[in-house]
Amino acid sequence: MSILTTQQLVIDVPNRLSGTPLNLTIQPGQVWGVLGPNGAGKTTLLHTLAGLRAPRSGSVHLNEAPLASLRRRQVAQALGVVFQERMDSFPATVLETALIGRHPFLSAWQRESSADYTLAEQALVRLDIASLSERLVSTLSGGERQRVALATVLTQAPAIWLADEPTNHLDLHHQSAVMALMAEQAASGKSVVMCLHDLNLAARWCDQILLLYPNGEAKWGPRERLLTAGTLEALYRQRLTVVEVNGAPVFVPI
Repeated sequence: MSILTTQQLVIDVPNRLSGTPLNLTIQPGQVWGVLGPNGAGKTTLLHTLAGLRAPRSGSVHLNEAPLASLRRRQVAQALGVVFQERMDSFPATVLETALIGRHPFLSAWQRESSADYTLAEQALVRLDIASLSERLVSTLSGGERQRVALATVLTQAPAIWLADEPTNHLDLHHQSAVMALMAEQAASGKSVVMCLHDLNLAARWCDQILLLYPNGEAKWGPRERLLTAGTLEALYRQRLTVVEVNGAPVFVPI
């Protein structure tokens, strides 16, 4: 199984002079929640972990190899990204889009196999969009497009998921279903790193937390240590009250 680590990593956020060096070890089976206010660098961090953006300093390693030294195909075979926003530049159906997840495993001009189609079709069923398989992605709602993006990464079957606001545009039912999917991936031995705005989703589904502050400071560790009213009030500059529901904390703004 793949392990993603950072060594003295400082992400490159414009107009920020410095930041806490990140020394993270993202293990198989873990679900990380990245929390912080707007502009704290959550998306920048995710893109840096994916090798899509260079860090200001430090490095990212995949299975002890510097990510920057690996070919993009090698990276894509181990690591999948769910972007917060997408541009659908070319007309494609939902099924055709999901099949893009198999491209890192195909040679030039190689066609998808029946096994690839099976993976894609199963992913569409899991994301509750099998009935949309022949629809053009450009005709879908925001929530439907989000589920197509998730189905594409599920078809890719990476060892490490990097998901930027995976519940973006989703209704309550599909939010719960997507978070359950992330938990399933971790339970199968994969790693999940998610940027989230919903504290209660993080409290319910994540076991490791990374807090990013606008000034570049960062804190990380187990959920129980970091998801406290005092810590989160300082992070968001917002008073909170905490209640317990079914044994889990629920944070409510005051």
